[in-house]
Order: sequence, then C-alpha cells, then structure tokens
Amino acid sequence: MNVLSNFVIVVQVISALAIIALVLLQHGKGADMGAAFGSGASGSLFGASGSSNFLSKSTAVAAAIFFASTLSLAYMGNTRSGTAAPSGGVMERMAAPANGVPANAAPAVPATTTTDVPAPTAGVPAAPAADVPAAPAQTVPAAPAPAPAPAAPAPAVPATQQ
Repeated sequence: MNVLSNFVIVVQVISALAIIALVLLQHGKGADMGAAFGSGASGSLFGASGSSNFLSKSTAVAAAIFFASTLSLAYMGNTRSGTAAPSGGVMERMAAPANGVPANAAPAVPATTTTDVPAPTAGVPAAPAADVPAAPAQTVPAAPAPAPAPAAPAPAVPATQQ
C-alpha cells in the first residue's frame, strides 16, 4: 500500500507541474482583443475561439489526471486497515512512557504540614443540612447622613499700602 501511495503522489506532482506549465504557455482570450481594435487580425471581439488546440486538450488531460490522483489519495488516506491502526484517536496511538509518568507533567510539589489547622474530630457527627433552620434576615435602619459642618469664613487680610 505504501508503494502505491508513493506512486500516486509522484503522478499527482507531475500532473500539477504539467498543468502549471501548460497554462503558462497558453495565451488568454483577452490577447486577441487588442488585435480586434487595431490590427484587424481577429475576426470578432469576444467570439468563439474555434476548435481547441493541442495545449488546451493536454491541459484538460493533465487536470483529469490530477483530480483522479487527488481522489485516490483521499480514499487511501481515509481507509483504515484493522491491523495497521488502532480504532482510537491520536492520543491512543501515542506510546506510553516506561515509568508511567508523562514527560510534560508538572514537577511534584512537596507536601507541607501546617500546625494551625485543627485535625478533624472523629467522634462528632456532621449536622444534617435539612434540620438547620434558616436565620431571619435582619434589616438595618437607614440613618440619615449628618449634615456637613458649615465652613468657617476666611479671615479678612488687610491690604498693605506702600
């Protein structure tokens, strides 16, 4: 299967290069437009180009080969044999490390003990949440804001005369 896919890839690349070369060798329909206005060599402005020549026929053949090879590569890429690939995704195909720890795992942080955290009491059962009544909502009366104290007038400074 590997030899066949390599062969199809080579055929696809050669046909793509042939398409590029053949399209660049041909002249477009707009090339005859200048001749229609000035030199009179062309029979009509945008009329029928007549029968196709060798370059246009070979471009069509190269395009058909390119499309066929593209479709065959897509088919070969999507077919899975039962022995070659597992049924899972990409992560299942990844090899597991020897020590069981992934290579990109964060370094382990050493455990620290604190003395100010009390240990849980073993003999005290936890209170059930359904038996605890809800506390009544307390409202705080709004106190009026104190009025700002009036500002003392600035003392008048006598003007000095010179």
